[in-house]
Amino acid sequence: IVTALYQRTQTGRGQKVLAAMQDAVLNLCRVKLRDQQRLERGPLKEYPQYPNGEFGDTVPRAGNASGGGQPGWILKCKGWETDPNAYIYFITQAPVWAKICDVIGKPEWITDPDYATPAARLPRLKDIFATVEEWTMTKTKFEVMEILNKHDIPCGPILSMKELAEDQSLRETGTIVEVDHPTRGKYLTVGNPIKLSDSPTEVTRSPLLGEHTDEILREVLGFDERRIGEVRDSGALGLVVPRMAAE
Repeated sequence: IVTALYQRTQTGRGQKVLAAMQDAVLNLCRVKLRDQQRLERGPLKEYPQYPNGEFGDTVPRAGNASGGGQPGWILKCKGWETDPNAYIYFITQAPVWAKICDVIGKPEWITDPDYATPAARLPRLKDIFATVEEWTMTKTKFEVMEILNKHDIPCGPILSMKELAEDQSLRETGTIVEVDHPTRGKYLTVGNPIKLSDSPTEVTRSPLLGEHTDEILREVLGFDERRIGEVRDSGALGLVVPRMAAE
């Protein structure tokens, strides 16, 4: 919308803006659309169905696989038996494969021909992730992330909504904000995900029902107190409250 308005400002000609939800969601599926076309050239080797599964004429469900060309999977971390969020997403990115091997205690995989190249690893991904998981299960997801970040190994913890709500980094960036409300008290809501250095966004509560009625009538419509009283007495603003006659 802003782009269309900018064009109007610069050229004097506006334009229609159409943004369907289906179009927006499909835009996030661009990798799957690419993979649908790749099927014509053979099986999708980074998918968990390879090499023992069957590939038909449509992209299969990928489960926890990344589907982005770099194999990834959700792995258990310490405490997974009782904590449904004790998991981390781990990607065996090719450029950091040697670092992964060192971290999980498998330095021999760096030169082993069965593991040294991405192509050699593809049919062994299930066993590779099982071995990585043996390591991640000895640490919390945040401990795993801290170690992997030092080596630039892609990963991401599976966060609960409670953890997201309490995440201080999200508060500091304004992604999650605390708003004060006169009746419900303080509560959390989402902030503006788009951060502009010269255009800060202030997130405020929604108005109470009828909170600004008098202000609109008086300052926008220019009604005097007598006219406002007439509008209120007519019931146009809601329930009419009988006024006590002055003694």
